[in-house]
Amino acid sequence: FGYSDPASVAGEKVQPLIRSGDRVTVPERSPVRTKLAIQSVAEQDIQRSLVLPAVVEADPAHLVKVVPPLAGRVTQLKVQLGERVGAEQPLVVIDSPDLATAYADYDRAKVLLGLALKSRDRQRGLAKIGGAAEKDLQQAETDYVTAEVEFARASARLKQIGVDAETTNKSRTVTVVAPMSGSVIELDVAPGAFWNDPTAALMTVADLSTVWVTASVPEKDTSLVSKGQSVDVVFPAYPEEVFKGQVLFVSDVLDPDTRRTKVRIAFENPNTRLRPGMFANVSFYAPAQRVPVVPTSALVLKDDANQVFVDTAPWTFEPRTVDIGVQQGDQVVLISGVKVGDRIVVKGGVLLSD
Repeated sequence: FGYSDPASVAGEKVQPLIRSGDRVTVPERSPVRTKLAIQSVAEQDIQRSLVLPAVVEADPAHLVKVVPPLAGRVTQLKVQLGERVGAEQPLVVIDSPDLATAYADYDRAKVLLGLALKSRDRQRGLAKIGGAAEKDLQQAETDYVTAEVEFARASARLKQIGVDAETTNKSRTVTVVAPMSGSVIELDVAPGAFWNDPTAALMTVADLSTVWVTASVPEKDTSLVSKGQSVDVVFPAYPEEVFKGQVLFVSDVLDPDTRRTKVRIAFENPNTRLRPGMFANVSFYAPAQRVPVVPTSALVLKDDANQVFVDTAPWTFEPRTVDIGVQQGDQVVLISGVKVGDRIVVKGGVLLSD
């Protein structure tokens, strides 16, 4: 390092360091002694904290995608994005030719059922007095059952659409209503749009009385998070308030692209203070562990590895490669390389490195 030339102490030449393989000895009158500080590796209770960004999301268990019962043109949009709605509240009015067809199918099925019923009853009456052939009675029975099934199908179709089959006002318009109370968190339709895909959602209604705060935990920190763990959540919208919560869910799946695991915390949200899309910072607190701790000043970097110098005999030191767990302030947790009670150089170790 720079102490290969002898130093002069009281007129005598003294080598600052004596090397023997990996061992380094500091002679009695070497000036290096005054620059070294040595202490034992101690144990401390360390509680590691992990602070991660998060976002508020609606609870999927209280969220409904509103789809139209049939294709048609949107003539009226009765709600706005972010609006709070009640159950059965009108959302959208759709003008649909398919509705007129459904009404016509119902009317035809109803008439055919009536005719089939009369024919069946007539054949039954004739059969009792021996005036009807068996095959005619069987055909009448079959026609009635077929007509009954068709009528049930037409009735069910109108019920699915959400209109009254016996109404006198059989217009082509149908009103889509809210399936539950909640807030419109997504809106994908506008007046005048022709909606030809009955499987595509017009909007999304969510009950926000309970919301999720979702964070993504890096792969290396997965062991610090578990279900039921207490967390502190701070929202930029309410910087002076700390929300206390517990981990509700830790995903069993790691995202292969981000190398992160989804973690969710549920919060009751009676006044809708927490809104989907809000950002947050979540603090996870791992259980305290008693671990070996040394000052960061004890670490010496060599060949991209961290080393400390261990006192193996009076003023004789050996380098040991160590694995670092986590750093907190000016202290660092060591996973391996030294054990509790080992005496190490905590200041000036760089002077011993070759």
